[in-house]
Amino acid sequence: MEAIHPGYGFLAENAHFAEVCRECKIEFIGPSVESMRLLGDKIRAKSLAKKVNVPTAPDSIDAQREGIYGTKDSQDTDAQGDRQTLAGAVETVEDAVKVANWMGYPVALKAAAGGGGRGIRFAHNEMTLKSCFKQAQTEAEIAFKDGRLYMEKCIQNFQHIEVQVLGDMRGHLVHLFERECSVQRRRQKLIEETPSPGLDADLRAEMCSAAVRLAKEAGYYSAGTVEFMADAEGKYYFLEVNTRIQVEHPITEMVTGEDLVRWQLLIASGHRLNLEQKEIRQYGHSIECRINAEDPEHNFRPSPGKVEAFVAPGGMGVRWDSHIYQGYEIPPTYDSLIGKLVVHRKSRDEAIATALRALGEFVIYPTKTTIHLCKEILQHERFARGHWDTTFIEREMLGN
Repeated sequence: MEAIHPGYGFLAENAHFAEVCRECKIEFIGPSVESMRLLGDKIRAKSLAKKVNVPTAPDSIDAQREGIYGTKDSQDTDAQGDRQTLAGAVETVEDAVKVANWMGYPVALKAAAGGGGRGIRFAHNEMTLKSCFKQAQTEAEIAFKDGRLYMEKCIQNFQHIEVQVLGDMRGHLVHLFERECSVQRRRQKLIEETPSPGLDADLRAEMCSAAVRLAKEAGYYSAGTVEFMADAEGKYYFLEVNTRIQVEHPITEMVTGEDLVRWQLLIASGHRLNLEQKEIRQYGHSIECRINAEDPEHNFRPSPGKVEAFVAPGGMGVRWDSHIYQGYEIPPTYDSLIGKLVVHRKSRDEAIATALRALGEFVIYPTKTTIHLCKEILQHERFARGHWDTTFIEREMLGN
């Protein structure tokens, strides 16, 4: 069988690309085109979450069903000629204001086809909403070739929790627990870990069960991630689904012992997923630090160019996933991620200590990187206590 693994970039979530691959008799290593289109559309994904009783924040879908704007049975034709429900799409600034007044500020304005933290604007009052609405529509059209927007109540100061799911083509689907992804800058993750120190056993089990329920309803197979927002009161809300392997998947592999990419290859070849939920356990604690070619001291300015000296860390419990080497030329385009430092130890304290030791062993010269910032985060007292949210970095460390 000829196949292509799309990695975790834009092509990995491009349903048209997956469709073309399969039409050309090249297996796309990932979920079905139907699942990608369903879950990649944020309005349809949220509607599906509501259907299977996965908690969602108040949104424009609810507003339209309540008759706040539009009609309850609004429909249109998508690019493939299929009829699909568009309840929840906000097409005019006047409707946006109606929805915001109904749910209350602050609100999040999101691109229906967006994802990965892209295509999002926040409004704390009507003036801000009116000023950013048209710009958000234009950006969504340019970035995703889809100008549809929807709105939801902004859950402030939340933890970003994602659940790894894995399923085969016969409908058998399991979860491999959660990942804590709240250490972010501008909605882009910097450090991830598992298990999440902010979840108790009951909330962890509930969120993982909700993720599996949603993925099963979507007919999902291969590896995927269901993402949630968790607030300070112990409530959680569906955020989105990433229909691909995640950048941070190695920490799940470290604590479960399961090779997710290997499973993707096997599932794409038609193999059964011979894992039962009760057999999957978490062992120890794993942390991933994203090493980006950026200069945090100068507003994260990109740092392209030749890597003249390079030494990677090693030792017990250390994993380094990267493509760079001494003499490698970092291009000025594309993502600034140059590698992932992953550690795995028996406890969280040991994992933090090992990560700090490994970060101190790096030599990447003269490239400016996020290594020092990662060290500062790991040593911050709030990180040590496991008490933070998605605003932690910009509020307490960068002074934004």
